[in-house]
Amino acid sequence: MAEIVVMPQLGNTVESCLITGWRVAVGQTVAADSVLCDIETDKSVMELPAGVAGTVLALLAEAGDEVPVRQPIALVGAPGEAVPDLPGLTDQAPAPAAGTPPAPAAPPTPVAPAAPAAIPVAAPPAPPAPSAPPAPPLAASPADSSPVSPRAKALATAHGLDATALTGSGPDGRVVERDVRQALSDRAAVPAVAPASSAGPSVAADLAGVGGLGLGGRLTRAERAEQARAAGPGAPPPADSTAFPGPCHEAPLSPVRRVIARRMMDSLATSAQLSYQASAPADALLALRRRLKLSDPALGLSQITVGDLTAFAAVRVLVQHPRLNAHLVDGVTRRFESVHLGIAVDTERGLLAPVLRFADRLGLKVFAAASRSLAVAARAGDIDPALLAGGSFTISNLGSFGVEAFTPILNPPQVAILGLGTIIPQVVAAEDGGLALEQRLQLSLTADHQVVDGADAGRFLRALSAALAQIECLILAG
Repeated sequence: MAEIVVMPQLGNTVESCLITGWRVAVGQTVAADSVLCDIETDKSVMELPAGVAGTVLALLAEAGDEVPVRQPIALVGAPGEAVPDLPGLTDQAPAPAAGTPPAPAAPPTPVAPAAPAAIPVAAPPAPPAPSAPPAPPLAASPADSSPVSPRAKALATAHGLDATALTGSGPDGRVVERDVRQALSDRAAVPAVAPASSAGPSVAADLAGVGGLGLGGRLTRAERAEQARAAGPGAPPPADSTAFPGPCHEAPLSPVRRVIARRMMDSLATSAQLSYQASAPADALLALRRRLKLSDPALGLSQITVGDLTAFAAVRVLVQHPRLNAHLVDGVTRRFESVHLGIAVDTERGLLAPVLRFADRLGLKVFAAASRSLAVAARAGDIDPALLAGGSFTISNLGSFGVEAFTPILNPPQVAILGLGTIIPQVVAAEDGGLALEQRLQLSLTADHQVVDGADAGRFLRALSAALAQIECLILAG
């Protein structure tokens, strides 16, 4: 009996996953732990196991398709078993040999992959009534080498769009369904072009190579409108690489980038964000960092960075300032006794903030190692999605890029985020009344003014500055 493999639910906030590539083909035998495909969520990339042994009878989605969770993506069963008629079927098992009566299409049993946990799936439609003869299974279709996936092609055709003219974001530049939807969305935002005039396409050809009447030879609005009317709807722009603004490349936002964009806009729209700039003495930080770097490798301290030391100090200080270690949800402030530190990590797929849980309970060595491990997993794309949520406070470090100060954006429902800038020499007043040159670390704190007042932010920055000035004492006290 054929069994369905569904797209798993990878975290409470994951609604769909992108299939980045299939590892199997129709007719191939798989074990329960065989990798069917690679999938990508808005947070991580991972391999999806089959969860059931047998022969791959059908693949119900293509590489590049974004599939909602709990939806079927493949059928696995016995060799030669008939494949039931399911929506979205893109490839089927070979038909039985001539003269062999087709097996009755039994409803497949929903099966979730072995990891994560099993997921209930609605049963497929019941088989046809006995009076109607069952339809024989379709023969296997050859591999589609088209640069446009069948789903994308069908959607584009239904809306009168040339899918081959789009820039594909699927594997090997293939145009997939989300590319067509993005193009339709962009087209809806542009005013419709007037019907072609009697002047015909020749007018567009004439205008394409002639300079405009506008400033610097640019086409005026009237000239552009006439060119568009002559060319007709859907005509590509003139292929002149010297014309303003020149060639460009377009691509839809990736799933991660879409999530980042939405969260950043929501953050600014739903909170009263205010940033505070300060600096802290860094001579003690730099001196300790040099000692740690030259320490015996057996101690495991040589990889601790200035960022690790600063984050460690911020966590210890934050415990004494609970207003900043909090969430704001539906008008209710939730203050945490422990610090669950979000660490902003730059990855190829976008900015992620894995959470170091109970960071205030860790010693410096374990704190630095755990932070480094989270960053490595985030960049590799195989981090547990559960570790990308639940932070109570976030730190973003741009000091290595030479950034002196910036305005970090809150990561809701958190009410504060600390930005670390670079270390720069500054002139300060010396104890003898003269002037001295001191290395100072730049700090940028953004807080939600709905629950955090300026005085609260100022007290936190002052305490953090004092802790960094006495970093060795802070470590010994912890």
